Amino acid sequence: MSDVIKVDVWSDIACPWCYIGKRKFEAGAEGIPVEVEYHSFELSPDTPVDFEGSSIDFLVAHKGMPAEQVGPMLDQVKGIAAEVGLDYDFDALQHTNTVKAHQLLHFAKAQGKQVEMKERLLRAYFVEGRHVGRDEDLADLAAEVGLDREDALRALATGEYAAAVRADQEQAMRYGIRGVPFFVIDGKYGVSGAQAPETFAAALKQVQDERAGVAS
Repeated sequence: MSDVIKVDVWSDIACPWCYIGKRKFEAGAEGIPVEVEYHSFELSPDTPVDFEGSSIDFLVAHKGMPAEQVGPMLDQVKGIAAEVGLDYDFDALQHTNTVKAHQLLHFAKAQGKQVEMKERLLRAYFVEGRHVGRDEDLADLAAEVGLDREDALRALATGEYAAAVRADQEQAMRYGIRGVPFFVIDGKYGVSGAQAPETFAAALKQVQDERAGVAS
């Protein structure tokens, strides 16, 4: 039996907790052989490709949050992100529809570069204020992780991986996933949210212990 533990992660590019959760999972999985596969989940599929307005405007318009609560909430999230080494810039962030970014992740998976592409997209969105909703911008980011820019552009233009995105979303519904990040460890243990590294470490160790018991 392989020592590598498969971890399936449902997340969205436009999810601040998904990037934080990614860092916490990586800390918890340190020293443990894991294979991570990312799956598509859209938190706000009705977001336009080019949203005109700030992060506060977006959360008020799309989430119905009172404007006076949004600023302190974003400051809190920024602080938590900083604790795991992420420098979020909500002032520069460009809200957009993420369906094309999810298609790009499937394209990258087919090329063996999904993990690198996921990290690049999250950093571009939350730290660098890059646009992650338009084909040309996404193709630029694909090239930055060593993927063929023209091939990425072609895949995005034709919607080659649109069905794969829908399949991920349908699987999330079957699992009953309502929010992200959501981690499925070894196909049987679910961990919801940006949990502490110790929580992920414990779940992974449980799988290792179970395998050792079977092996013995």
